[in-house]
Amino acid sequence: MSAVSDRPPVARHRPSNESLRDRLPDFPWDKLEPYKATATAHPGGIVDLSVGTPVDPVPDLIQKALVAAADSPGYPTVWGTPELRNAITGWVERRLGAREVTHRHVLPIVGSKELVAWLPTQLGLGPGDRVAYPRLAYPTYEVGARLARADHVAYDDPTELDPAGLKLLWLNSPSNPTGRVLGKDELTRIVAWAREHGILVFSDECYIELGWAADPVSVLHPDVCGGSYDGIVSVHSLSKRSNLAGYRAAFLTGDPAVLGPLLEIRKHGGMMTAAPTQAAVVAALGDDAHVREQRERYAARRTLLRDALLERGFRIEHSEAGLYLWATRDESCWDTVAHLAERGILVAPGDFYGPAGDRFVRVALTATDERVAAAVERLH
Repeated sequence: MSAVSDRPPVARHRPSNESLRDRLPDFPWDKLEPYKATATAHPGGIVDLSVGTPVDPVPDLIQKALVAAADSPGYPTVWGTPELRNAITGWVERRLGAREVTHRHVLPIVGSKELVAWLPTQLGLGPGDRVAYPRLAYPTYEVGARLARADHVAYDDPTELDPAGLKLLWLNSPSNPTGRVLGKDELTRIVAWAREHGILVFSDECYIELGWAADPVSVLHPDVCGGSYDGIVSVHSLSKRSNLAGYRAAFLTGDPAVLGPLLEIRKHGGMMTAAPTQAAVVAALGDDAHVREQRERYAARRTLLRDALLERGFRIEHSEAGLYLWATRDESCWDTVAHLAERGILVAPGDFYGPAGDRFVRVALTATDERVAAAVERLH
């Protein structure tokens, strides 16, 4: 008898994420590495204006709240503490002008990016469903649709879309990357259209406290939503307004009929905001002074960088709010990236945010005063 079995070999299955990975585009930031190396080699060092990551200190009162809650041996809840929910509802009413916001209208999340990436999946969307987002947009809106195997479409005006199969409409005001702000009338028109067609609206408002030439309005404002939160949810983050990007602190507010099921799904997934972070958010949302101070820092940096870019021959579009200047020299965005990298300044190419940005660059205001001053000197 042969020692070799004539039975077919048993297939050995190994877990693989290849099919999931294949749904996604290449990670765009990897393309920037050669330009980062060029900028880093500048004698004065790199001025990194490519990523909107905060560089200023976490306000002292927030750090103290985090430390005071450091002895948190038990599991936190996905819905958060009553104190956290009170802080969110209070801020939403005080800052956004929303009315009659209860605990059922809020949901803490583990930073806003995870929500954007996994929302279509958590909503149960899939093949045949469509997700829409602005023509120039944060790339993770598309990533979220791809992860769910849903279709995706970019728009200039969402009300011109075919509503058939459109299940999720992303708004983003103030916009990343352009800084464009949707006015109250425009938001009202879009919300009314979406409701008419039964389309769920998620409004990414993470930069709402950073208006410069415009005063951003939330979809939760009664003048926009008519006092009803049916079919609308707004997304908010403390990363920018309180320098808490490292804390992963964000939350949703809006339709309880949407947030209730999301809460149950996220319980099953263990998507819990850490207890010390929850305490820090309570402190952050209860204090407006540190937000004003941070706004003043960004306003000063924005003025310096904007003036220097204009003097250098750039044109700046939109940019009336948020943490970025949307700038162009009317050439390929990669030519502009290379031009600035030779001067030790790293910026983000506009085509990271869609083909319509291929002649723009995004210039972040998130660098220290010293590094901003260095960039201004190099631009002169």
